[in-house]
Amino acid sequence: MTFMTILVVLALLILWTVLNVLIEYERGVVFFLGRYQAIKGPGLIILIPGIQKMVRVDLRTVVMDVPTQDVISRDNVSVKVNAVIYFRVMDPEKAIIQVENFHAATSQLAQTTLRSVLGQHELDEMLAERDRLNADIQKILDEQTSAWGIKVSNVEIKHVDLNESMVRAIARQAEAERERRAKVIHAEGELQASEKLLQAAQTLAKNPQSMQLRFLQTLTEIAGERSSVIAFPLPIDLLKPLLQATDKPAGG
Repeated sequence: MTFMTILVVLALLILWTVLNVLIEYERGVVFFLGRYQAIKGPGLIILIPGIQKMVRVDLRTVVMDVPTQDVISRDNVSVKVNAVIYFRVMDPEKAIIQVENFHAATSQLAQTTLRSVLGQHELDEMLAERDRLNADIQKILDEQTSAWGIKVSNVEIKHVDLNESMVRAIARQAEAERERRAKVIHAEGELQASEKLLQAAQTLAKNPQSMQLRFLQTLTEIAGERSSVIAFPLPIDLLKPLLQATDKPAGG
């Protein structure tokens, strides 16, 4: 290897360590002799070897799965819950200096917060009010990670897994609830029907002629049926005039 070749190799190595290119979504946290100096990028960054050091930070939104957590609800039901969080680095300086590994720290904080928040609610709330629980978890995470220069934009609970016995219990509860609603609806229908019948009876009682017309209409309906025997009631209101006539004195 000639002397010129050695010089070329050394020059390329120096350029490799001096010149750094940051992509549009990257920023560089530059340290000068171990002390924070500046945030640089994107584009071409020139560093002094041995004196300056740069740590790259990705500013894109990170999608992180929260591992399945065993949670005991407020009504003592054991469930397995997993979630996903969306966050991004807003302040590269804090993300590098204030915490050793912001990815791991955010993941661990999300796991503990998920268990803590869901443990304060009952199972029915976990199943029916996920939007509210997501908002509560996101607010807590965002407040605690702001010191690291991180913004948690969204939290989504993906699955709430129950054991087989609890699934059967929920199915029995749902069936009992449907039967209860059916009985209530039937009772309400009977109440409304009785009220309407009472109103009809009061209306007919105020006008005896309407009772006679109803009686004749009933006879017409019975006569239209194909039957060898026709039995019909005789309202007492039709007999009242005859009874009153027989009760009068003979000379009256």
